[in-house]
Order: sequence, then structure tokens, then C-alpha cells
Amino acid sequence: MKKIQISPSILSADFSQLGNEIRRLEDAGADMIHVDVMDGHFVPNLTIGPPVISALKKQSSIIFDVHLMISPVHKYIQAYSDAGADIITIHPEATKDLDLSISEIKRLNKKVGISLNPETKVDVIINHLNKIDLVLIMSVNPGFGGQKFMPEVLDKIKRLKEVQEKQRLDFDIEIDGGINFDNSKKAIEAGANILVSGTTIFKSNDGDIKKNIELLRSR
Repeated sequence: MKKIQISPSILSADFSQLGNEIRRLEDAGADMIHVDVMDGHFVPNLTIGPPVISALKKQSSIIFDVHLMISPVHKYIQAYSDAGADIITIHPEATKDLDLSISEIKRLNKKVGISLNPETKVDVIINHLNKIDLVLIMSVNPGFGGQKFMPEVLDKIKRLKEVQEKQRLDFDIEIDGGINFDNSKKAIEAGANILVSGTTIFKSNDGDIKKNIELLRSR
């Protein structure tokens, strides 16, 4: 079984102190930093762009797990790679040619992730699993933090785990959306090995980030 990794979402951080927030997360034992990039078009919200990621990356040595919720995504892959993304995750609906976009991320020597919205079936990416490093299962509808976890997506994780074991593949399974101390164990039991969490990490236990990361990882 793969080590359980925690990727705190900076969507829940204090945006006026982002550099300090990332250092706090790194010191508290986070495995990576989850950066949600939204364009106000593919999802109904706007967040940060390459210049902010570039500035933050210079202050940190932690892995940047960058989730691109933008469309069309292909033409922006290079910019986010140059900004310092270590993992670049895209949605199949956001590109005209998923194979081409996967190849572009690989060409840039970055890890490739594909994200599935709650309504997107595993079958959409089944023939791409041997080419990628990570599948991100959304357990809320993307766009805003603080939403309620959708337990029905756990069946997709179980299906992915079955395919992974049958085909002897080695991609990570990440889950993002409403992850807290109550549902993290179910996500891990289903087969997820990377948990994205924002509100729980930054707000629970009076903001004790280290404790919250440890609790999520151990459940």
C-alpha cells in the first residue's frame, strides 16, 4: 500500500500571507501544496495565475500540485510548467486532444494528472491510465472551497483501484472536496493515497496545521 500523502489546498489559506502559509504547511509535514487554478469559465471562480505560483515557488522547496481548472487548457500548460508546477493536472473536458496534452506535460518533465468531476465517468480516461502519474477524483463540484463531500464518488476510486491492480499500473489516486476527519478514512479505504484538504487543515483544532495533517494521514 502506498504511503498516505496530504496535499493542503491553499484555497483556504490567508491570501495576504501566502508565502508564510506555505512555509507553515511545509514545516507542519505537508507532502505537497495543492494549487487550484480557476479561470471563471471552466469553473465559476477566479484564482491565481503563473506569476503568483512563480513567486511562491521561489520561497519553498515543497512539491507544487497544480490543478488546472481552465479551458482551453493546452495553451497554458507551458506557462504553469515554467512557473514551477511539479504536477500538472488537467480535465479531459478542457482539452481538444487529451493525448496531446498528456504528451506536452511529459515533454516538460512534469508529472501528469487527470481530474474527474463528480459526473465524469472513469471510462473517459481508462485508455490513458498507463500514460499518467495521477488521477484526481473530485468529491465536490469544482469552483469553491468548503463544499460538502459527495460519498458516491468513492465507487470511482474503487473502480480505479481495481483497474490499477489488474493492469499493474502505478498511478496515484488523489481525492479533493470536503475531505475531513470523518470521511478521510473512507477515502483511504476505497483506494485514495493522496488527500487534498483545505478548510479542515487550516481551521480545525484552532488552526493547528501539524495536528490536522497528522490526523488526516493516520485515519
